[in-house]
Amino acid sequence: MKFAIACGGTGGHTFPGLATGRALLARGHEVEVFSAGREIEGSTLKGWDGPVFGMGAPKSPAHHPFAFTASVRRTLRHLRANRPDALLAMGSYASLPPVIAARILGIPIVLHEANAVPGKAIAFLSRLASAIAITFPGTERHFSRGAHVVQTGLPVRTELLDQPPFALQPSDSQPTTIFITGGSQGAYEMNRRVAEALATLAARSGAPRFRVIHQTGNHEDAVEATRRRYAEAGIEAIVEPFITTMGGAYKVADLVIARAGAATCAEIALFGKPALFIPLPTAVRDHQFLNAKHLADGGAALVMRQEDCAPAPLADAIGDLLASPSRLTAMSEASKALAAPDAATRLAELLEKTPTP
Repeated sequence: MKFAIACGGTGGHTFPGLATGRALLARGHEVEVFSAGREIEGSTLKGWDGPVFGMGAPKSPAHHPFAFTASVRRTLRHLRANRPDALLAMGSYASLPPVIAARILGIPIVLHEANAVPGKAIAFLSRLASAIAITFPGTERHFSRGAHVVQTGLPVRTELLDQPPFALQPSDSQPTTIFITGGSQGAYEMNRRVAEALATLAARSGAPRFRVIHQTGNHEDAVEATRRRYAEAGIEAIVEPFITTMGGAYKVADLVIARAGAATCAEIALFGKPALFIPLPTAVRDHQFLNAKHLADGGAALVMRQEDCAPAPLADAIGDLLASPSRLTAMSEASKALAAPDAATRLAELLEKTPTP
């Protein structure tokens, strides 16, 4: 069979789409990826050897109606000339032109919603889809009663599992390793609050020993400011704007502190890691909090609102976790139980049997 996958925009949409594409290729199908055509997508599409069609989709269709119309027409011509058996759209503005064009041509459409609450694009396009795949239980209630909704989980980069453990300095005292990441876009305010909380914790008498791996993102001065704060507090830390071997960092982590994007939640569960989530407070419809709540309800994580993360209470929460290895072990087991390592296969199977509308 022949499939098209619209997964442009951010890494949170692209990586799951590519994971599904690889699953389809392994099953003997042809796959073409549709990207928005933005320069930033170059890094997220690295490693994809198949064809890529750049739609030229504008990030804000309502503010760029002519560019949006041109993108729909360009995509319509391409789909007519290279007609797939079905289209998979992973959400974001990059899903709009291909879904509209596919609907015009009568091509079956499958949508995937990564977050606990549907984004604007998926909510709008859901009426045009033959099927909607979801990551979290309960998301189905946000769609119409007649929608064909299937929980597949979120396809993740399983190649992360093959990466070697992150290289750390050997230590006789076996300190706990904390991995901090704000996702592909970084998280300036989270970086600052976590560094201050860890400095506060390190200054306390009898505090558990720990070391840090911290991915800050590429915010101005974020790397140097974070390195400086850890150095002042005497904390052993590796601080980088981006960590290319995320799988290696997860492997050595005893605790992950992170935002709660869907891809981050899925990767943490894949590696079976306990987590402390600080959801992005400006996330649309508070979806990061709801993503994190799913893991917290399953016993795999704690969730703290950013406004509650002053140095002392955040240090208290981290310190309590580090002081209880048995609790971290229980959270790790709960995290593994929530993983969906076969999500890409499930989504590929759903595409294979999706009927023409």
